[in-house]
Amino acid sequence: MPAMSDSRFKALTFDVFGTVVDWRTSVVAELTSFGERHALEADWAAFADSWRGLYQPAMTRVRNGERDWTILDDLHRESLETLLEQFNIVGLLAEQIDHLNRAWHRLDPWSDVLPGMTRLKREFILATLSNGNVALLVNMAKRAGLPWDAILGAELTRTYKRLPEAYLGTARFLGLEPTQCLMVAAHNDDLVAASKLGFGTAFVARPTEYGPSQTQDVKAQHKFNYVVDSFEELADMLGA
Repeated sequence: MPAMSDSRFKALTFDVFGTVVDWRTSVVAELTSFGERHALEADWAAFADSWRGLYQPAMTRVRNGERDWTILDDLHRESLETLLEQFNIVGLLAEQIDHLNRAWHRLDPWSDVLPGMTRLKREFILATLSNGNVALLVNMAKRAGLPWDAILGAELTRTYKRLPEAYLGTARFLGLEPTQCLMVAAHNDDLVAASKLGFGTAFVARPTEYGPSQTQDVKAQHKFNYVVDSFEELADMLGA
């Protein structure tokens, strides 16, 4: 007999970058293609890793009040301009830089995501709980066919994870208590932050998110409600 749906949870709220989409492979491919079209040479994998490396520091300055609320697209653009200078890539037009910055709108999902989400959607509300801004997440979903019921998270709460309001505000927008939401993520600290606020937690292993030599978040390091290797396994465990 199939497992019974976990009736504690009405909604699954998802981290997106790394959990739903394979950002590194996608961004490296975008950069490589861009370089080939414009006769540019660089270590594009290092460029992608450096771009992602500026992600948390940029948000931290917003979190701690060093700067006003700024959406992720704009933070990515600032980081990109810094890296173009560091990698000695010059002469690009503004519209070319804009296109390159929107690589984050064109990320591909992991292979298990679409079949798993299709099953989960039958039983649960599926919503983003992401640091991505709304336009970025909508464009990503449209391109990749991600079947979200709601695009929520940082921009609507004007708070970046791991600050509490990013999580609490998302539950509130859904008209739910935190205990009715299951946070799905490939990152231990994201799930720990959500758990402290009453969310259920599901760790989905993405051991190559940061490349073949990944050392962080290779496995669950805490006691979460569910620990799985794919969205399809999560659907099995949730009875979807």
